[in-house]
Amino acid sequence: MREKLNENPLAQMAVIGMLLLAAGFFVMSSMGGKGAAEESEAPAATGLAAETATEPPASLSSALAKVSQASASATKPLPRPVNVAWHANKTVVLLFVRNGGIDDALVAAATTRLAALPGVAAFIAPASEVSRYAAVTEGVGVNRVPALIVIRPKHLHQTVPTASVSYGFQSGQSIVQAVVDAGYKGPTLAYHP
Repeated sequence: MREKLNENPLAQMAVIGMLLLAAGFFVMSSMGGKGAAEESEAPAATGLAAETATEPPASLSSALAKVSQASASATKPLPRPVNVAWHANKTVVLLFVRNGGIDDALVAAATTRLAALPGVAAFIAPASEVSRYAAVTEGVGVNRVPALIVIRPKHLHQTVPTASVSYGFQSGQSIVQAVVDAGYKGPTLAYHP
């Protein structure tokens, strides 16, 4: 199916057209109006339908926030070695790689430079195990591999882990720099162009 879609411009246009129609329908249906609200206020409406009809429609952002809160509370805790490292005030580095990927292997080899840094715990995991680390990967929005996640030490943020993510090839120097940046304690300045 993917090959057919990649090779056939007409199929691509059809898919784009369907997506545009769906987006248009979504926008039009979420705009709301008085017609549906006036009909729901009729005295004959009773029971659950009347209760739900009088509630204001939820906005997309509030619905997404509810989904995000539900998924965050439903996620499993981090694997024990990662959790122990974070609670020991170490900078935790997670690298998710795809077996057989050229850039994945290069980034994995570059992480060996982290062994020389004190207070750093590095973990390399296959992409198939991203769900085991959902407490962090959902927060930073991991969507491809290789993904290098650097979690700041606990003493810098007492409540929950704070992390950053970088994608694609990373040299040893850029990985070390990401770890150094994660440990920064000083002031930050806002950028105003």
